[in-house]
Amino acid sequence: MSAVTGSVARMAKAQSSYRCVECGWTGPKWVGRCYECQAWGTVEEIGSSALGKRAVVAVAPSASARAVPITEVTTSDAPRRTSGIDEFDRVLGGGIVPGAVVLCSGEPGVGKSTLLLELASRVAKTGEKVLYVSAEESLHQVRLRAERTGALTEHLLLASETDLATVLGHITEVEPSLVIVDSVQTVANSGNDGIAGGPSQVRDVAAALTRQAKASGIPILIVGHVTKDGNVAGPRVLEHLVDVVAHFDGDRQSALRFIRTTKNRFGPTDEVGCFEMTGDGIREVPDPSELFLSRQPEPMQGTCVTVAMEGRRAIPVEIQALVSPSSTPNPRRVVNGVDGNRVAMILAVLQRHTGVNLAAADVYVSTVGGLKLVEPATDLAIAIAIASSARAFALPHTVAAIGEISLAGEVRRASVEDRRTSEAARLGYRDVISAKAGTVTTAVSLAKRLADAYSAPAEPKGIPDF
Repeated sequence: MSAVTGSVARMAKAQSSYRCVECGWTGPKWVGRCYECQAWGTVEEIGSSALGKRAVVAVAPSASARAVPITEVTTSDAPRRTSGIDEFDRVLGGGIVPGAVVLCSGEPGVGKSTLLLELASRVAKTGEKVLYVSAEESLHQVRLRAERTGALTEHLLLASETDLATVLGHITEVEPSLVIVDSVQTVANSGNDGIAGGPSQVRDVAAALTRQAKASGIPILIVGHVTKDGNVAGPRVLEHLVDVVAHFDGDRQSALRFIRTTKNRFGPTDEVGCFEMTGDGIREVPDPSELFLSRQPEPMQGTCVTVAMEGRRAIPVEIQALVSPSSTPNPRRVVNGVDGNRVAMILAVLQRHTGVNLAAADVYVSTVGGLKLVEPATDLAIAIAIASSARAFALPHTVAAIGEISLAGEVRRASVEDRRTSEAARLGYRDVISAKAGTVTTAVSLAKRLADAYSAPAEPKGIPDF
């Protein structure tokens, strides 16, 4: 090979490089997985000009864009507007901010499109125009769902479009008060060679819609798909671009749905909205306190009520346990709605410190209503429910338990206990078992005193002083 040929080959090789669209890592050859952030399918080819350093020339800002003291900035130009769905407004922090971009994610079939169509119809019924862009369904399919849920109104405009430029054209032509795009993974930019739903396409679509929202002041709600791990599909930059990331989830075996925010530039991220899926669409549940209680007429063995926190909302939940002799060498441990690892720890604490023989028994623990409990404040109720079934005593309907159990058998105070006890008292639970300040309550004394108080056939003697 001559020197000229070798030089040309080296120049051709230097003209192509590859970069990760997630973290910016660059390399000389394509790889399926980025070496820096370990993301799959995010490495794309770029030209050598993109890697070259260019000098940045300072530009003086315009008079309207000059920096001003933060004390002179007002919020009167960005008032919130209600969506007509109080639970959704609660999660957003009081309503939708003009120019905000909200990403609504969730598993397939959980009800994302139904919720946003209901929201669009309520805003449109106030007389304001709403543009609903469906990139997954035809206009006839959206119409059928709107008829079923009662979302028909003349101010709700539909468009079935997958091209980004055409979507932006619809927004400019209609000039709506609210835009809903379903979904960001199915809209594509014709100027991008990537496939729809790919990292580069999702990034371009999200960036273009965000620029449109900020320039026009029109809030845009975007539907986002999720992966099998529950994360939003596409590059992580999608969550950085939008203002609010709301996740809509729920158990397929239950009609209850929750919406939570993992990112919110305009409000808190610890609020939870509660909904119920019905045959006529989706319905708000402003007070879900009665959904997770069985309300048996007589006290039942193996049950105990606790107060769980869903965001800032305190929700009473009944925990049921069943302990029965096992007929197999390896007893079964079946849980539903609670963490199996925490139940195993509680069983070990009960057997070690209370003398309850659970090694040869099958143990089943479940929540009423299908609510999933993951916080440690429910440990005490789980332990009491198991002890109640094992020692055959029942708690009265006025008793609830709140607290975390340590490996040493100590019962610790739960977070925001005042709010939990207040909600319990509102629903008639006058006696709340918890670790009082300045005292040490152990699972040993707790189980024994409860058994002594409620296992006798006589009238209940009241809650023991712990």
